[in-house]
Amino acid sequence: MENIDQNRLEQELIYYMEKIDIHEEQIRLKQHCDYFLEVMQSSDPGKGKKLSFILQEIGREINTTGSKAYDADIQKCVVQMKDELEKAKEQVLNVL
Repeated sequence: MENIDQNRLEQELIYYMEKIDIHEEQIRLKQHCDYFLEVMQSSDPGKGKKLSFILQEIGREINTTGSKAYDADIQKCVVQMKDELEKAKEQVLNVL
């Protein structure tokens, strides 16, 4: 049996754990969704473009979550979120 470099193993495990951690993306996704709702309720006449930009950011977080997630249930949620995102984009186009 070969000797295992414990430091290297620890570094690799930490790297892997950070690579699949979606906590940060989920925090940003919630912040973007909250901001989207806030803008929706505003009386700003130019909110259509702002909503479109927010949806772009939401899409980025969804995509990053999908690329990091190796869990089938999370992947299903990502697909559902993408579907809802496309619906929201269509609705925002009606506002522009």
